[in-house]
Amino acid sequence: MNSKFRRPIALILSAVALVAGLVLVRPGIPAQAAQSGKTIRLGTSPGPYSQLFLDGVKPILQKEGYTVTTQSFSDLIHADLALSQGDVDLNVEQHSAWLENFNKEKHSDFVALTPIPTVPAGIFPGSSKSLKNIKKGAKVAIPNDPSNLSRAYQLLAQAKLITLKSKATASNVTQHDIKSNPHSLKFVEMSSAQIPRAIKDVNYAVIPGSISYNAKIPAKSALKTEKLQKQYLLVATVNKSEANKPWAKAVKKAYQSKTFKDYVKNHNKQGYWYIPK
Repeated sequence: MNSKFRRPIALILSAVALVAGLVLVRPGIPAQAAQSGKTIRLGTSPGPYSQLFLDGVKPILQKEGYTVTTQSFSDLIHADLALSQGDVDLNVEQHSAWLENFNKEKHSDFVALTPIPTVPAGIFPGSSKSLKNIKKGAKVAIPNDPSNLSRAYQLLAQAKLITLKSKATASNVTQHDIKSNPHSLKFVEMSSAQIPRAIKDVNYAVIPGSISYNAKIPAKSALKTEKLQKQYLLVATVNKSEANKPWAKAVKKAYQSKTFKDYVKNHNKQGYWYIPK
């Protein structure tokens, strides 16, 4: 080949190789980490649990040689859709009841790696400040997504404000499962995120823990805090096909470590967190 053509062709081949390398390695991820399977992509959504992962779990994983990247979503549904499509590896903002409902509705295949610290739901005061001498027809704001809706009515039953039919299914309680409502409570079902803004317009509000935490509503102001059932413990969530990968086992180990549990205890001065055993 004529020498005057050799240098341009060599440059072209080098450029092609460089582009190919960039395609194989995801943006923002070190090449070595991407090639070794040591990168964990966390899908975050509004709530305290992603932040707890970044503050308390990520440093443990980094010491094990993992790189953690994040992708933010406006809500848990979009984070779950990204997880089901393989765009992220993990999220930590849902409880088991939500997970099972999403699997059923979206035909996904999520599994829980481990229970994680959870902020319980509570009944909070609106215009009424006590659960004594409840007004007839008092309005109660209730989250309207299926899993937290069920959770809310069960909490009202725990507080003895209503009773539920014996055949009520714990994961799918609705108004139709109410057996008695002695105070003639009126239930206002709405998006969980809207409840803190609407709390002054109702007598009481049942608020999921992640929402009360984000709204900076003091945990101690709850008139009644739920006794957490297993299906309402938050879980680190992955696709089933990934559950036995080394990185997933590392996440589980980090959450269950004494280092992480000590971190949560030291950052629980406001009494928000329930820490699973």
